[in-house]
Amino acid sequence: MRAEHGVSGRQACCALGLSRSMLHYRRAVRDDSAAIEAVTTYITAQPRHGFGLLVDTFRDQRRPWGKTVLWRIYCQLNLNLPRRGKKRLPERIREPLVAPPQANETWSADFMADSLWSGRRFRTFTVIDDFNREALRIEIDSSLPALRITRALDELIAVRGKPRRLRLDNGPELISAELARWANKHGVDLAFIQPGKPTQNAYIERFNRTFRTEVLDCYIFNTLGEVRRMTAEWITRYNTERPHVSLGRIPPAKYAMAKSPRPLL
Repeated sequence: MRAEHGVSGRQACCALGLSRSMLHYRRAVRDDSAAIEAVTTYITAQPRHGFGLLVDTFRDQRRPWGKTVLWRIYCQLNLNLPRRGKKRLPERIREPLVAPPQANETWSADFMADSLWSGRRFRTFTVIDDFNREALRIEIDSSLPALRITRALDELIAVRGKPRRLRLDNGPELISAELARWANKHGVDLAFIQPGKPTQNAYIERFNRTFRTEVLDCYIFNTLGEVRRMTAEWITRYNTERPHVSLGRIPPAKYAMAKSPRPLL
């Protein structure tokens, strides 16, 4: 160093504020192959165990690696994936469940799931009018993302008109930004029930039970086409023929006609 720069090693270290031992430091070559193999073998056999269980197991087995070494290898193997946190829901206000005085005041919607004879799963999205418990639409498919839900609601509004508000639970498709944009576009209030309180959406829950009892659990379906056809036929019977106890034992369509304002003479 003196020959190259004209200063001694002590003077150079003093000028740079370094310890003189740094001049002779040589990084030790680490051989983590044994530890990597041990960690890989353990995670392969116990894929649901986290780092804490791995350390406790190795300590109990008196393995030669400490927590620091194991954590470095754990990160090198990309095993320290962040946990998916639970999505925080805004505070929901409990509202009394009261039947609205007219149609299109409040709709209720919910999801159900079932399977074909082959075991293929499918979902249903049901919508009713709380005024007379009329079945407005049952969307059926193997997957029902938020975009599909808003499209079904648009088609329903084109036929029936829009509701003042839509009562929903806190399912992922229903709290999505896509549905929020749809509601803002159409001026529809989204009334979310409190988490874990299905009784606050009792109208649609009762309808879903009837739908499951009289259709989904009553027949064996081979295709989604069969489910849609049988459901469409049942909706017609439900709205026009099937008496509803809470409506005075008359069908929803007849109840709506009885409650509709009569024209002045």
